[in-house]
Amino acid sequence: MTAMHSGGCQCGAVRYRGSDFGRSSICHCRMCQKAFGSPFALLVTVRDLEWTRGQPKRYRSSNKVERGFCADCGTPLTYEYGGPTEIAVCTFDDPSVAPPTIQVNPESKQPFFDGLCTLPTRPEGAEPQQEAFKASIVSHQHPDRDTAEWPPQGGR
Repeated sequence: MTAMHSGGCQCGAVRYRGSDFGRSSICHCRMCQKAFGSPFALLVTVRDLEWTRGQPKRYRSSNKVERGFCADCGTPLTYEYGGPTEIAVCTFDDPSVAPPTIQVNPESKQPFFDGLCTLPTRPEGAEPQQEAFKASIVSHQHPDRDTAEWPPQGGR
């Protein structure tokens, strides 16, 4: 039996699960770039998708496609074209369950994409002000697991 994998939006208002995955792809098209606010969208087909809390709001981005997102926090969740729904991989509680296997629409790939992994990284502790800011953050993000209710009773 295939393991069931859960995920959802940043605020927890919309949650889902599924186990029957198809292709996981990096899409470079301009519509995905706009919808995700990112140089690409990482999507995986989920053939047995089940919404377990809430439903995404949908925006018709073209005559062929609707995109689902959380109406409360704005998290991009789906790409829906009439076939099996594609889910934004990094909305899974464990995004490593669907590593990308192909890139699509390379004609729209941002010119800097291929060099991203060669950029320098900032070591932990290199900027004390930034570290202090990060340490002061209290997250309101839904945890990376299913919860009986959200937000917790008593608010956030």
